[in-house]
Amino acid sequence: MRFTLEELTVFLAVVDTGSLTSAAEHLGQPVSTTSRLLARLEAKVETTLLRRTTRRLDITDEGHGFARDARSILEAVRVAEDGLMQRRERLAGPLCIDASSPYMLHVLVPLMPGYKQRHPDVDLVLTSNEGFIDLLERRVDLAIRIGELKDSTLHSRLLGHSRLRLLASPAYLSQHGCPHTPRELAQHARLGFTQPDTLNVWPVRGADGRLMQIEPTIATSSGETQRQLALHGMGIACMADFMTGADRAQGRLVEVLAEATQPVDRPVQAVYYRQSAVSARIASMVKYLSEVLPPHH
Repeated sequence: MRFTLEELTVFLAVVDTGSLTSAAEHLGQPVSTTSRLLARLEAKVETTLLRRTTRRLDITDEGHGFARDARSILEAVRVAEDGLMQRRERLAGPLCIDASSPYMLHVLVPLMPGYKQRHPDVDLVLTSNEGFIDLLERRVDLAIRIGELKDSTLHSRLLGHSRLRLLASPAYLSQHGCPHTPRELAQHARLGFTQPDTLNVWPVRGADGRLMQIEPTIATSSGETQRQLALHGMGIACMADFMTGADRAQGRLVEVLAEATQPVDRPVQAVYYRQSAVSARIASMVKYLSEVLPPHH
């Protein structure tokens, strides 16, 4: 039995995406090639790894076990390649990093030239997703997430914290006035999120003594969209320091209810899949970010 790394890669791509078409698109090859390699692998192992249905491919019990072993094999090859490059003192190869749009734009992108100076042969792939994603399915090596992690299958490295503040533009406050108590927020336009509801919990206490759960006047799915709305005078928003530092320093956004705001610092964490070894490329990025990011940003 001599299956190839290419066949294992195709098999896992189909498992993670759920279809031949999606796997082919992800791998950048024709569907016919993907189908042929998958069929060749199943013939070699003499086992049905994926069960064809009218809508998708479902993995069999045997396929589950084989997928776990296949991931270990590919990860071992990846680690070996990284180790070889390290011994040559030069990292190379792809590194896919995912973060929310605001964190990507305001924090990571400005830091990437410094990383590329250290590791010019690492090919960076930067993607943005506003919510939590399946790192395996999206082929993401390293994700930067803000807030508490719930997925126990992920390893994490704390990179720092970012404080939440209530902010509005001078134009909005000039036209609508500035609230003096949390209760007065009900009289103002509130910029919030479509989901999850936890993002609409603001760091001020309501009449019941608990942190206030607001009902957005305007709801968005993106923190960057919310920032732009606030800059254009559309209301009061609750945003993290990492994306508003320059706006506050230059007076484009002004803090509201500063004395009533509770000190809520959200953790910023680098996360990666627990069942894979930390490759040299992932480790190099985590090390770099840990060195250049301030504890509070």
